[in-house]
Amino acid sequence: MNVAPLHWETQRVFLAVLRTGSLTAAARTLGIAQATARRRIDALEKSVGTSLFIRSPAGLMPTDTARELVGHVESMALAAEAFARTASAKTDMPGGTVRITCNQLLGVEVLPLMLKDLRNAQPELALELSISNRLEDLALQEADVAVRIRRPTESSVITRHVGDLQIGLYATPALLTHRTPSSPTDLVDFPLIGPDRNLKEWAFLAEQGFHCTREHAVIRTDSHLAQFAALKAGLGIGVCSSQLARQHSLVRVLPEHVDFRVDVWVAMHYDLKRVRRITMVFDALSQQLSRFLSGA
Repeated sequence: MNVAPLHWETQRVFLAVLRTGSLTAAARTLGIAQATARRRIDALEKSVGTSLFIRSPAGLMPTDTARELVGHVESMALAAEAFARTASAKTDMPGGTVRITCNQLLGVEVLPLMLKDLRNAQPELALELSISNRLEDLALQEADVAVRIRRPTESSVITRHVGDLQIGLYATPALLTHRTPSSPTDLVDFPLIGPDRNLKEWAFLAEQGFHCTREHAVIRTDSHLAQFAALKAGLGIGVCSSQLARQHSLVRVLPEHVDFRVDVWVAMHYDLKRVRRITMVFDALSQQLSRFLSGA
């Protein structure tokens, strides 16, 4: 199939329709007329030689072909956003947009106060925070600065180890009012919080001394953020970092049996080190995370 060259504006409409489910909503999002949106979708369908959307009571439903194309157009959208961020301010100025990516737990429980301090110090900064356990690609500039709990392996990035999360078993004081487990075998008599379908994580926790089967966990979720919420709510005993446990007055359980570390890294693309606002965010987050992880 010979596809004619496509303009980004046409693909922007395609992505907007995918995200909103209608031409009207897509046009409103992009600030164009609905007729313009329709013409661009028609042109795209003519170019690829097949229908991309099917009308339904729920709106425009993507065809299989549309679903196959979505990854490519999302990559183009990320590249366009990276271009806009880079062009949003001069490289030697502190103002502009910086996109930060972080996993869910750190992104919700730790980073917001740090970003508040950063914004107070540099109010001309605009910060985009992508909270996801998916590793956004720094090499493709899907993000400017990344906070990761494993060392980045891309050859084109600058990395800085900022410390370790010190992990153990914790519970609320109320849960341990009448009894505290004195050995790993006692855990079967307590409500436990653990993964759901992530078998690799179950195996990893077993290697670290948390010998709990899926059947023994009364709260099961693969979301670390949800596990932490359940832990704070007193629903059971679960893994947690000592840094977060101190903030919420959680009590350590079986410290001699479950005690391991998870290293934390801050990373950015090597080519962005000349952009002042990005290196400023990289350095500020590195310092703040280092203090948080050290317990200072």
